[in-house]
Amino acid sequence: MSQTDRILTGSLDLFLKAGIKAVTMDDIAKHLGVSKKTIYQFFGDKNELVSALMRREMDKDVKEMEEIMAAPVDVIEQLLKMMTCAEEILSRANPILMHDMQKYHPDAWGLFQEFKANVMIGMLENLLSKGKEQGYIRPELNERIIARMRVNQVEMGFNADIFPFNEFSPWTVQYQFIEHFNYGICTMEGYKLLEKYKNVIKQDHKLLT
Repeated sequence: MSQTDRILTGSLDLFLKAGIKAVTMDDIAKHLGVSKKTIYQFFGDKNELVSALMRREMDKDVKEMEEIMAAPVDVIEQLLKMMTCAEEILSRANPILMHDMQKYHPDAWGLFQEFKANVMIGMLENLLSKGKEQGYIRPELNERIIARMRVNQVEMGFNADIFPFNEFSPWTVQYQFIEHFNYGICTMEGYKLLEKYKNVIKQDHKLLT
């Protein structure tokens, strides 16, 4: 692992636990066992570090989503794999991190918004179009509208004004959104396939526990 990746990985560990604002460059240096000067050799300031971290994580997400999209399976299985991918990401995330990035690191937040608009929405539009062709997604749906609605739901689920963190688990909110979305877009054939795959997933979880 390069020194840059080591710094980004160590920073992410701290951000996921405490949010971005609460973590200082001194905290990162101490966590990594290096001097703050070493960190500044690679990143001019905390904003630059957060933006670099956002780019790295988005690159990972794009690669994973592209692999899901390229798999020779039906669209319902792809939707569930996307759901599992989101679950893994969100289960690790501290909701305060999203809030801090939006409020204190506009450059990184802008990268996230660009990622949503140019990658996530586009991939979901393609997935919905493919599902229509396969007969699993309701043909009357406008995929451009539905894709934008779904992607922006994720951000809304982390909005503490709508879902206060002391009342709602962020992952429970996101899971409810995903369930509502998946069942709302399916034809009857898609619904049957969705239930089939979900039962398989449940059985696999039982075997692992």
